[in-house]
Amino acid sequence: MKRFTACFFSSLLLVATTGIADDLDEILAKENAEKGVTLAPVSLVDDMGFARRICLDLAGRIPTGKEISAYLKWPADERRQKLVSLYMTDEGFANRWSAFLADMLRIRSTEEGGTQLLAYVHNAITTDMPYDEMCRRMISANGKAGRTPEIGFVLGDDADPMALASATAQVFMGIRISCAQCHDHPFDKWTRKDFYSVAAYFGKTLRRENNLTNTVYTTEGDKTTVLWPPEDEADADERSPLEPSFPFPYLDETESLPFLTRFENLRSEKDAKAAGQSKAGPSVDDLFANASSKTKSRLRGGFGASMKVSTEAKDAIREIDVNADLYKRSQMRNELSRLVTSPRNRYFARALINRLWKDLVGTGFVEPIDDFRDSNPASHPKTMDYLAEEFVANDFSFRWLVKEIVSSDAYQRAHVALEVDPIERGQLEQDFLATPMRRMKAEAMYDSIVTAGHLFEVKHLPGQNPRTFQRRSRVAIETEAGPADEQTAQMEDESSSQMPDEMLVSADGYALEKSIELDFGALLSSKDDSPMIDSMKKMTREEVEAMRMEGMPPTANPRQRYETVYVEETIDDNPKYSSAYRMATPAPVGHFLRLFGQPSRVDLGEDRQENASMRQALMMLNGRLTHEAARVGQLEPVYKMMTGATPDFSKAIRYTYFEILTRLPNAAEIAEGKQIIHAGEDKLAGMADLRWILLNCNEFRFMP
Repeated sequence: MKRFTACFFSSLLLVATTGIADDLDEILAKENAEKGVTLAPVSLVDDMGFARRICLDLAGRIPTGKEISAYLKWPADERRQKLVSLYMTDEGFANRWSAFLADMLRIRSTEEGGTQLLAYVHNAITTDMPYDEMCRRMISANGKAGRTPEIGFVLGDDADPMALASATAQVFMGIRISCAQCHDHPFDKWTRKDFYSVAAYFGKTLRRENNLTNTVYTTEGDKTTVLWPPEDEADADERSPLEPSFPFPYLDETESLPFLTRFENLRSEKDAKAAGQSKAGPSVDDLFANASSKTKSRLRGGFGASMKVSTEAKDAIREIDVNADLYKRSQMRNELSRLVTSPRNRYFARALINRLWKDLVGTGFVEPIDDFRDSNPASHPKTMDYLAEEFVANDFSFRWLVKEIVSSDAYQRAHVALEVDPIERGQLEQDFLATPMRRMKAEAMYDSIVTAGHLFEVKHLPGQNPRTFQRRSRVAIETEAGPADEQTAQMEDESSSQMPDEMLVSADGYALEKSIELDFGALLSSKDDSPMIDSMKKMTREEVEAMRMEGMPPTANPRQRYETVYVEETIDDNPKYSSAYRMATPAPVGHFLRLFGQPSRVDLGEDRQENASMRQALMMLNGRLTHEAARVGQLEPVYKMMTGATPDFSKAIRYTYFEILTRLPNAAEIAEGKQIIHAGEDKLAGMADLRWILLNCNEFRFMP
């Protein structure tokens, strides 16, 4: 592919230089040659396969029919780079990569500050905040959960120094130092004292909770909780505070390297530009010079003098940092964040490079991806280091990094043919000469079903989609003692309602495919320190019981008699789904996303599971999401092709394949599609059957 410059958004300031995808491929080829690799690389994936793959990897969903139609009209030698640029600007980009970082950072909406941290990460990707800055804030910040979203990282491990030492090393540097917490590392050079010296950076960090305002915050104590020797090796009077230290290899501060020089120049240029923008606007002297004579006299005279004392008092108040004592800055964690995210810390850039390469290409340079050690070397260290250095030199731009990887031939390789020997296939994939088979990630599969089924918006006309269900009620009967109590009858009716489970959740979907939707913008801009999820979690049992009792109708008369009746109710069931990337995360156990591999994000190093299961099959075969996506709505383009005076079934089948599988069907598939349509209860039901079949095939679930 031709080189191209990084995409610039009209609403963003992206600091990135020219692309390096060609150089990356060249270095990878040379390294394979040095390793004695003789196998020839497979060809690049075809244009349609590339379009589907790049949309899933950049926008987190399959492409729409309109997007593919426009793509095919572009010149063949330009369409790939134009499509990459298009999806780099798609709103789904930040959503998709927020899920990637949420896995890495183990972000959980159920934990204090988890939703705000996810919103913070989403905003960082949207604005292309330098990756080192994003991480530095998370490691060092103190404050209130609702006002300082970065502290969600520290709160995720309950501000525990030992847990945070393990997480910081493994998440940001790919070093599994946690084994050294109880003894010297059995497979690496880290000692127990090394582990404790890292934990000591968090030794003064405290988690505080204000029960009056239901807010949680972090601050710094005066004494550290990390003592040496450990309590199982010494008596209490023999233990003393341990000074923090950074035991990991580091580039010499005096060493001058070209990529560091480029980074420093780019960062200085960026800082100077930001400083110039902040100084823009007229000065006080300019404003005074341009003021009217009347205004000047007032400023010189009594009015200005009378305001002077008040102004000085306000200025003095502004200089007081009200939160300085409450949210003390952490000098130790500031230092740790500087060391971890430094461009001279090779582990920091390498760790993200390895994770991204594994996510996009299918195999990491180092496996497992967060286990960097001398006894587990990288398969292609020169390629990895080149990419890491360029990442640093381009100001740690996450967007730039993603774009360069997907622009490389290594990313765009096709799969190995099925008839090829498995050993040869494994070697080709290990040397990045072919792309391994990858199933869609859970969120991408969910959003792709919604996209294919036109479910992001309603697709049925009002009143055209009625749904009837029965509700069981117990109704009070009149007796000789008198008429039935209206309030009692109402209570019985409400408490005995027997609606299907999906109705109890929502008229739009089943419980296993719905969840709480998050508004990232509101989470960052809201002054409320206790968003809905956090507030629910903080309520005491007594408060919950009081709310339940308050909402209960009057107690039933024990002498009243009742009868059971069934009442039919009809609703206009016109479903509409939101993106899986906007759901509270991780989803509940049993949810669609969890069944298809979304991790719980509790343990370090927890991978997404890609194994198949019967529950996954049942969810796809019988779940409402697939069912609603398969149905044909009156507002869909295919509906017009299927109805009217001259229905065109061939056109409808081609359009359906185009939308669901991102390709056109062959003659045999068109003939089979017509048979399925004609075998249906009616033509629209037959098309729904065809769409259901395509949504359940392996070609839909696996990436090209």
